[in-house]
Amino acid sequence: MASLAKVLVLVGVGVALARSERERRIATRARRTPTRSSLHSDEPRAAGLRRVILGQLDRAIELLEDPRGDPDGETVHEVRKIVKRLRAIVRLLRGELGAQRFAREDAALRDCGRRLSGARDAEVMVDTLDALCKEHPKLTRAKAASRRGDPRGGGGGGGVRALRAQLVAEREAASASEDAALRAAVVADLRAIRARAAAWKLRERPQRPTRLLAPGLEHLYGEGRRRMRRARRRGGVEAMHAWRKRVKALRYAAQTLDRGGEWRETKSARRLRSVARRADRIGDLLGEEHDLALLARVVRRRAKLFAGDRKQQKRLLRAIARRRKRLRKRALREGECLYERKPKAFVRGVRKAL
Repeated sequence: MASLAKVLVLVGVGVALARSERERRIATRARRTPTRSSLHSDEPRAAGLRRVILGQLDRAIELLEDPRGDPDGETVHEVRKIVKRLRAIVRLLRGELGAQRFAREDAALRDCGRRLSGARDAEVMVDTLDALCKEHPKLTRAKAASRRGDPRGGGGGGGVRALRAQLVAEREAASASEDAALRAAVVADLRAIRARAAAWKLRERPQRPTRLLAPGLEHLYGEGRRRMRRARRRGGVEAMHAWRKRVKALRYAAQTLDRGGEWRETKSARRLRSVARRADRIGDLLGEEHDLALLARVVRRRAKLFAGDRKQQKRLLRAIARRRKRLRKRALREGECLYERKPKAFVRGVRKAL
């Protein structure tokens, strides 16, 4: 009996060791397997970019076809981020693809993102208003009693609450409108893009390896630099938003080019990762600034909600304006650091990572 117990113990230990070894091998393979969003340290550039592009398209299709049920807001948000990353990669390859093919694929990806934007944009409006009210609690603080008892929003905070109720209703309606037919149509477009991307002829250049990516990166960086200067001069909503698009594209491009492994130790690779982090911060600042600008438009257009308390509407708009001013100031300060170099000098500084 004692011998049997010993055998069972030994078998149990052996099974545990085998399972541990199997899990270790799986984890090791996972570390060695190239991710679907960035280049791998030991793969050719053209092959790596093709793998990333196809992998990202596959991931977007998987998310939209998730059999567990309707994609929620976060799933749609993730798909839209994938589309933005793909557009950044296409911009890196615009010289290789040619003007006509670049315009076609960029427009196709842009349309996919726009068709999924309804519910996400409505959700962002609610989140932006909630964040502003959290920063300024007086905006929703009710008075002891409403002088007029106006159901449209008087009585201190009522206008803001009525506005939020409308935005929530619009968010739910937009979410409901993103039905299976719409997602199926987007999936069909993504599959068509994937079929074309699989046939792209991306040339490896062993003698001039950076030739594939350097021109696109230089153009992308230079475009962002010009848009930053325009945004600084004009300061308008559209100018800021146009700059933000190129900042986000630079961030996704830099993240895609991060090869990991031994490349992490090179100066060029560290500089490229620093660019990605700074661009990420600026993109967040400009994104919040843009959301607040859109919220201000909504507040002005729905003045009837504040008929019982016009001062509340003015307080809300002042709070938005002050917050936007701080965000623009911070973004431009960070932008001066990100775009301090001329495009050619910038590319020279990261050339070894390309």
